Amino acid sequence: MPRLHAHPESHLVSRIGWLRAAVLGANDGIVSTASLIVGVAAAGSGRPEVMIAGLAGLVAGAMSMAAGEYVSVSSQSDTEQADLARERAELATQPEAEREELAHIYIDRGVSPELAYQVADQLMAKDALGAHARDELGISEVTTARPIQAALTSAATFAVGAALPLLMVLLLPTAILVVGVSMASLLFLALLGAVGARAGGANLARATLRVTFWGALAMALTAGIGALFGVVA
Repeated sequence: MPRLHAHPESHLVSRIGWLRAAVLGANDGIVSTASLIVGVAAAGSGRPEVMIAGLAGLVAGAMSMAAGEYVSVSSQSDTEQADLARERAELATQPEAEREELAHIYIDRGVSPELAYQVADQLMAKDALGAHARDELGISEVTTARPIQAALTSAATFAVGAALPLLMVLLLPTAILVVGVSMASLLFLALLGAVGARAGGANLARATLRVTFWGALAMALTAGIGALFGVVA
């Protein structure tokens, strides 16, 4: 059995597309909804008002995440497609120049000139556009933009993240909503950071610390604003 088949590899970079959208969506869902809930509760509002604010934040945030991710990633996809179209045209009209360009990429990476030209010839004979997309443009199957996947992933994970602090509003007494939702949301953020780090092979402590820090800062600011306007009212 060939060694490649006996020892298949699975690289974490293959997860980068959906993992980025999922972590971003869930993190935003927890932080924005928890901050909104904490701010409204700190202003002295009752449970119904806090729930309405939280639900509105969940729906608006999920739709905003979906639209934002779709537009952003679509722009990336448009750029990739434009570059591929230009590369396709150059391969059709200037094949020798493209061969030289590809060979010199390999030479710059340390391959001997003779071997570099052989590699360029063989790769272009099989899939010229694919070879130039990978080695000249940096576009591959793993990193290519997927707008719909990014939009759906972000919206779904935002809604899941936002539902967690909303659940705390239903379970906790009104008198401790600010503290309770804040502490529970920081715990959720810490778990999210740990899961994201585990899935992406990142440093666990660093990932957990950064998401909890920014979440705590956001909730502290909105709680302060809510308390200030509550006192003024």
